[in-house]
Amino acid sequence: MNYASDLTDQEWSIIEPLVRYPGPCRPRKHSMRVMLNAIFYLEKTGCQWRMLPIHFPPWKSVYELYYRWRLSGKWDQIHDRIRSQVRKKTGKAATPTAAIIDSRSVKTAQKGDLEATMGERKSKAASII
Repeated sequence: MNYASDLTDQEWSIIEPLVRYPGPCRPRKHSMRVMLNAIFYLEKTGCQWRMLPIHFPPWKSVYELYYRWRLSGKWDQIHDRIRSQVRKKTGKAATPTAAIIDSRSVKTAQKGDLEATMGERKSKAASII
């Protein structure tokens, strides 16, 4: 079954070299493209891991791949490589020279605890003593 979130052949041709293991490995039970389609389906729909449709590999297998790649930085590597390819194709430098941070999406740090930010209050009568 095909979903709107599935990789097209063109998208797969870009991502496939980035996810190929550089050496011999044991045979895979599920293709990497199907595993990525499952992850992209989850991201697109926002469904729970356990609610992954039966057309995809078991949710635990998909989750383990996603989690392993998250810990190892593989998702960042894929993102950075695709970003640089897109930038080069549009005639820009491979890495951006500036960034914009939206203040609504970045939490600000609290400056110390409540005691550190507020002076102690004393009544006028207590300050006479």
